[in-house]
Amino acid sequence: MNTPQYADKAHTVHNSSTVAVIGLGYIGLPTAAILASNGVKVIGVDVSDKHVDAVNRGEVPFVEPDLATHVAGSVSQGMLSAQKDTPQANTYIVAVPTPFKDGYEADLSYIDAATDGIIPQLRGGELLILESTSPPGATEHMAKRVLDARPDLSLDGSDGRPVVHFAHCPERVLPGRVMIELVTNDRIIGGLTREAAERARDLYQTFCDAELHLTDATTAEMAKLTENSFRDVNIAFANELSVIADRLGIDVFELIELSNKHPRVNILQPGPGVGGHCIAVDPWFIVSAVPEEARLIRTAREVNDHKPEVVLSKVKERADRFKTPVIAALGLAFKPDIDDLRESPALEITKQLAARHADARILAVEPNIDELPTALASSGNVSLSGTEEAIAEADIVVLLVDHKEFKHLDRATLAEKAIIDTRGVWR
Repeated sequence: MNTPQYADKAHTVHNSSTVAVIGLGYIGLPTAAILASNGVKVIGVDVSDKHVDAVNRGEVPFVEPDLATHVAGSVSQGMLSAQKDTPQANTYIVAVPTPFKDGYEADLSYIDAATDGIIPQLRGGELLILESTSPPGATEHMAKRVLDARPDLSLDGSDGRPVVHFAHCPERVLPGRVMIELVTNDRIIGGLTREAAERARDLYQTFCDAELHLTDATTAEMAKLTENSFRDVNIAFANELSVIADRLGIDVFELIELSNKHPRVNILQPGPGVGGHCIAVDPWFIVSAVPEEARLIRTAREVNDHKPEVVLSKVKERADRFKTPVIAALGLAFKPDIDDLRESPALEITKQLAARHADARILAVEPNIDELPTALASSGNVSLSGTEEAIAEADIVVLLVDHKEFKHLDRATLAEKAIIDTRGVWR
């Protein structure tokens, strides 16, 4: 099954085929839009009225460069629509959240709910693709749920029963570059059967110009987790180095810059923690699957999860100098120049600042959102502020995300402020 790659486009998906994309979030909607832009009839399904209504208006419910153009064009041409109920389709792509539960085990309830919506619509011959980042065995879990509920269907056509095909094709895109990387990044496609993998390949070839690598479903699931765990381990090294450098009175950003002059050294940049639905979550799926063996991966996660506490300690040291400090928290997203707050250490730090400094005013600055996130709305001492206003009023300025708006600030406005720069922007 480990066929290395399939660069040819000998197989095609007929325009008459319908693809239902379950979950119109940061991955599902771009996937739906890129398919529709390439001549595939797509019906998006989501539980959110906001997302469904936005798509049907030809609009997007979140920030992602170039996505709006694809959605507007596809909707106007009748190739993309959205609804709350799961329709009959030739192919289903499940792109729903996979958070973790207590103990860091994967919560598959969203996948189960999506699968349950698909089950009554199956007639045989359909392809079900799980795109959600998942622990090893999740695709088999989905298949078992379907076949347990529908004994009239089969994975392999035994006893003459109609076949349903199952594959896993993890997304590998970077927020802020999703519409580019959907086309240019290699894809890993794992099937529970070879035919399932090949059928999934045929679909992704409609828009992906990169190599398509076929394997089995479990290896495909593990590959995505491995990629993000690799990045997490490397970020943890940088974050741990920043803590060590602080103790030794060294500028960690200068230290890394100098170390990276070595031709075989490429240390990443430290920050306030690690966020996003992938890197901050995926390594735990490996740890929960093989806890005794995943020692380095666990340690890296613990280092990165602890980094917000390091930042909070620095803020406390400075806040104790003021009776009622005003603290500007610059950035709430998990990475620069997007509005994605999932697993964001900046958001968690701001939330903790409000809780731990009840007498302080917290001015949260996030240029990519229009209202205070739910996680902060209940805090009586947090308000959403503009950048200039927040810095003018603040005693303490904490740079948490290196948004472009913060990189080009007039440095004179920071004079006489207590500065905590977690990203090395204002060195």
